[in-house]
Formats: sequence, C-alpha cells, structure tokens
Amino acid sequence: MKDIKIIFFDIDGTLIAMDQDTISEKTLEALKRLQEKGVKLCLATGRGPMLVPHFEGVEFDAFLTYNGSYCYDHSGTLYSNCIPLKDIERIIKNADKMGKPVALATKDRMAANGKDQDLIDYYAFGNAEVDVAEDFEDIKKEKVYQVLMGARVEEYQEILKGVQGAEITAWWDRAVDIIPVNAGKGAGIEKMLKHYGIDKSQAMAFGDGNNDIEMLKAVGNGIAMANASDDLKAVADEICGDVSEDGIYHYCLEKRLI
Repeated sequence: MKDIKIIFFDIDGTLIAMDQDTISEKTLEALKRLQEKGVKLCLATGRGPMLVPHFEGVEFDAFLTYNGSYCYDHSGTLYSNCIPLKDIERIIKNADKMGKPVALATKDRMAANGKDQDLIDYYAFGNAEVDVAEDFEDIKKEKVYQVLMGARVEEYQEILKGVQGAEITAWWDRAVDIIPVNAGKGAGIEKMLKHYGIDKSQAMAFGDGNNDIEMLKAVGNGIAMANASDDLKAVADEICGDVSEDGIYHYCLEKRLI
C-alpha cells in the first residue's frame, strides 16, 4: 500500500454506529494514532457544519459537509456548490403535493417548513431537532447546499419531477439528501486532493452508505465497512470490519497504518 497522506471518513455508520451517540474508544485511538503519524484526517458527511461532531483529542484537518456541497478547512471555504433557486422551489412544490415537509440546509442552519416522523428521526442521527422556521421563505433565497426530506426509493422520481439542477443521494431508506447535480462526496474529494496537492493513490476513504459510492471511487483506497450497503461493497477496494466491532481500528492496525 502506497504511503497514505489523507483519509476521508463518513460519520454515521462508519465512525459512529447507527445505534450509538458517540465514537468508540478504539476508533478514536485509531484517529489519534493516524494523526500522530502525519496523516490528514477529513470528515466527509451528509451532515452540515453545525452538526459535525467533535472527538476529544482529535482535530480534523478538513470537512466535506452536505455530501461535498460545502467543503472547508481551518483556513476557510475550499469549495461551495449550491442548488439553483428554481430547483429548490420545484422540489418544495413537489414535496407539498406529496404531503411532505422539507428542510433547507445553508452554511449556518437547517430550516424546515414542517416536520414528519421521518424527518424527525433523520435529524436524530445528528442529535438535532427539526427547526420549523417562520422565515422559511427567506431561507430558500439564500445559498442552499442541500434539501432534506423523508422519502422512500419509489418516491424519488416524483420528488425530482421538473428538477434539472439537483439530484438525490441517500444513506438511509427513509430519507434523502438532495444535492446539486455533479456534486457529491467524490467531487468534494477531488477538490480537496487538488487543494492539498495529494495524489489519488495516496488517499483513502471509509464509508458505509450509497452516498459514499463516489467517495470510494475518488480515492485510490476505498474501504467499505462490513455493515455497508451491498452497492458500496461492490465498488470498494476492500472491506473492513463492522463499525460496532471497531472495523477501522483493526484495519489500520492490520495494514500498519497505525
């Protein structure tokens, strides 16, 4: 394995088990030891900046949030890609016809026009509560990087009817993240690698959901968790252990990364 200089980590189902609120001691130890060896650590998540967790003793070098639509590091914004207003309005209309609320994600907040159980439970993964905003109409005119709503696979087509500048990515079967076309974690990673001058072969990524497919393709070493979707495992270079069994820690140990 070529010298790894940067690793991208999904959060939910990868660093943190879906039924847990915090990272395990072993996974945290792996992050610390990787950083001690000079490896850049980057979070690549569907969460927004305000929901990015802090892990004691680890300071991540960069953040790909909203599935890569808004990327930044400690020096500032590195990549910004928002959804066109006309597509946001179309998505809201489509959702309204379906009787579903939506949440709009900007750099600083997520504002919803209502809430249902799917959206409430989706927010809960990030230990957050749905904010039904009185200024929702104003929010949609800001830079919106992602739209969140409860949905099943069979509803995807109806959600995107008449929409040209946005697409669906998903890691949970009851909700979707709607992101700009040609965005996604893979696009964010390409921007990040170019910014840091790191070759794809020296980059690694760990993920578990279908929204991680492009991420694993964008690096030279794409690792799927044992608990990952079948679609992600199909494109992964390797499969490590389950998140609940400290898969990342044991993989890094086995590959002598730590």
